[in-house]
Amino acid sequence: MSPSKYVYDFSEGNATMKPLLGGKGANLAEMTGLGIPVPPGFIVTTAACVYYSANGKYPDGLTEEIEAHLRALEKLTGKTLGDPAKPLLLSIRSGAVFSMPGMMDTVLNLGLNDETVEGLAKGTGNARFAYDSYRRFISMFGDVVMGVDPQAFEDALTAKKAEAGAALDTDLSADDLRDLTVRFKKILNERAGEQFPADPLKQLHMSVVAVFKSWDNHRAKVYRRTQGIPDDLGTAVNVQTMVFGNKGETSGTGVAFTRDPSTGENFFYGEFLMNAQGEDVVAGVRHPRPLEELRGVMPEALEELYAIRSTLEKHYRDMQDLEFTIEDTTLYMLQTRNGKRTAQAALRTAAEMVTEGLITKEEALLRVDPLQLDQLLHPRLDPKATYQVLATGLGASPGAAVGQAVFDADEAEERGSRGEAVILVRWETNPDDIHGLIQAQGVITSHGGMTSHAAVVARGMGKPCIAGAQDLKIDTEAKRFAVGDVIVNDGDWISMDGASGRVILGQAGLIPAAIDENVGTVLGWADSVRRLGVRTNADTPDDARKAREFGAEGIGLCRTEHMFMQEDRLPHVRNMIMAADTAERELHLAKLLPFQREDFDGIFRAMSGLPVTIRLLDPPLHEFLPNYTEVMVELERLRLTGASADAVAAQEKLTATVKSLAEANPMLGTRGCRLGIQWPEIYAMQVRAIVEAAADVLADTGEKPHVEIMIPLVGFEEELKRMRALTVETADAVLAERGVAIDYTVGTMIEVPRAALTADEIARQADFFSFGTNDLTQMTLGFSRDDAEGKFLTHYLRTDLLKSNPFEKLDQAGVGQLVAMAVQKGRSVKPQLKTGICGEHGGEPTSVKFCHRTGLNYVSCSPYRVPLARLAAAQAVLEEKASAKTGD
Repeated sequence: MSPSKYVYDFSEGNATMKPLLGGKGANLAEMTGLGIPVPPGFIVTTAACVYYSANGKYPDGLTEEIEAHLRALEKLTGKTLGDPAKPLLLSIRSGAVFSMPGMMDTVLNLGLNDETVEGLAKGTGNARFAYDSYRRFISMFGDVVMGVDPQAFEDALTAKKAEAGAALDTDLSADDLRDLTVRFKKILNERAGEQFPADPLKQLHMSVVAVFKSWDNHRAKVYRRTQGIPDDLGTAVNVQTMVFGNKGETSGTGVAFTRDPSTGENFFYGEFLMNAQGEDVVAGVRHPRPLEELRGVMPEALEELYAIRSTLEKHYRDMQDLEFTIEDTTLYMLQTRNGKRTAQAALRTAAEMVTEGLITKEEALLRVDPLQLDQLLHPRLDPKATYQVLATGLGASPGAAVGQAVFDADEAEERGSRGEAVILVRWETNPDDIHGLIQAQGVITSHGGMTSHAAVVARGMGKPCIAGAQDLKIDTEAKRFAVGDVIVNDGDWISMDGASGRVILGQAGLIPAAIDENVGTVLGWADSVRRLGVRTNADTPDDARKAREFGAEGIGLCRTEHMFMQEDRLPHVRNMIMAADTAERELHLAKLLPFQREDFDGIFRAMSGLPVTIRLLDPPLHEFLPNYTEVMVELERLRLTGASADAVAAQEKLTATVKSLAEANPMLGTRGCRLGIQWPEIYAMQVRAIVEAAADVLADTGEKPHVEIMIPLVGFEEELKRMRALTVETADAVLAERGVAIDYTVGTMIEVPRAALTADEIARQADFFSFGTNDLTQMTLGFSRDDAEGKFLTHYLRTDLLKSNPFEKLDQAGVGQLVAMAVQKGRSVKPQLKTGICGEHGGEPTSVKFCHRTGLNYVSCSPYRVPLARLAAAQAVLEEKASAKTGD
């Protein structure tokens, strides 16, 4: 059933109505209720947008509701839409439930036409202001509502400034601007193929429809996909009385954050422009001034802003992003919302607000997006290195990046999606560049400020951004920029430091990141809350040590095959594979044993008694051999060049071995436990190396390693039964030889669907289960990861057939059911059966929370994702408690 009410006055709403009124509208209503100066207006609900998106027309009664609220607004203001004497002018702004900065559309100064502009000029005594507002309205309406390329208006403005000898827009006279409105209307009429609508009521309804449609524009869809925002929420439309920052030097506009959105420092951070409208600040049309300079221009307005800052931050108990306009020295607030911030700022703000008593530790944990922690663990510029700094702009979003310069968002998307490191360089970004921003390592603009579109979006995505690097002379057509005599062309390497604003020529050296005090504080709170253990996937002592620095409580997956690929070992591995019989194979395995023992020794020492789960050899043996085509080519070369008979014979043997091991589908072939069953001496050598290393570490340190041996790719109980027997026999023999007692367990990876379905049988032979969700996803979905990603899976995601990549975010409805079933079945046999996950999903927040709900003991992920998993595990507990309270 459709709602009976689609339009709400600001006085009728509040912040709890965000799903219906959108974030902007709900907060405008809330500020109105708090007595903060907000220009009056009304909100067309998200429900109306959802209806329009589905049906292509207004819901019944919406036209009448809008016009009824318009009449009430006219009565309140004493102005009338379309009245030449006292014209009411409106702003039409989008307002989604979740903040989507710059992704949807806005129309300002609505209600102007050739008659009302004259009334505005007479009523204000300011013809320049009236025609400046009119030319802005025509260009914005032409772009947003009628689909005219905005560059056409920009080119006409540039040409007019050249004619008038004006350096800035503000240097144009009233006559110049009057002439410009004529040119703008001509451009609009020609490009749109229809006349500019003079009827303000028609302008209003056309603008509401345009904002509805902007919910489904390309950039909005891309942003929602990136941020995980559902597509079916719709946007509200905020219709608000215009206030003007472009009336002259007693008027202005600005954007502010109640704390620094880059660092989290508790100071009032923002920018403003005098004699401007809000879009001028975020679009980078003019270089804005730091907020504190407003003290020298309008000290009373700044003091009022400070008071409002305090009121709003205490009321919302979060850092706020504010928009304001000053009209003839009177301050108006146009927006407040929870501010987008970097990971560094999120952690500092959360920690300090707990200290200030604004929020609890539990609330602080829920304020930080686990994915943001990834930003803090990225490399930074090496402070000891020397660089050729080309220019310095505003450090708008911290972080270091190295990439090839690109000057077009489409190219950035194309090259970035291929895995190339690119840095997007633009005069200034606009919302249509979102797809390029997502794929770029960072973004540099020569115009705009700390609150420009590029800066806000980059901070929200955790990407470095330098704004307003004015020394960069960008030639978009030629795809290059110049700084003095230095030319940087498309594809040339550059580096950037988003904290200091430095643009650097070439590939700068980077060093690893380190966890700062606020990260440690918040993660300490997380550890006191979470129940899920967090381990790491690590194959080397260095990885193990790094993971421990990040708080890992053990190793959930140590892959032994990576150890075999090292240059000094590969010849022994290949000789082992090509052995004619078991005796010869064991001879070569004996040469590999010391290498493996050394590997495990280092890992056990790095983990100092924490659990270490070592997976025995998993990949097909052919992966350690050269490509078949390459060995055939080499064989023919030897034959044709008269090589010795021994050399030819050796190459023939290698060729035959490679051919014999080739499989049509090796990922479903002779790998995992199937290798151990066919050639048990391989697994026996690995187990011996593991236990000997454990015994050596015990003898040297007096500390017993916590050994867990994992058999991969089990699908039948009998497979695990045989491999467990081999493991126990070998391990016990080594312990007897050494005369020591070291506890060890033997478990399996659940990565074959049959193993999950028969987990009660498998559990009879297992001390633990570890879910290898990478392979389990492939086999359950029938997706070959190597073939799916970049091919049909990309199409599935772009067309919304799938909402997320199942190799990045666990398919809870499908693969997740197998995991839950396996846990339940396994524990029906062994109630204390330890279970964990070691696929890449172990470091993805929603998957971590699923593991908590399913009752797993731990997750395991890459070292740099350990902090993320710690926080997500804590949030899972808090969300579970909140859900229990509400009865959901």
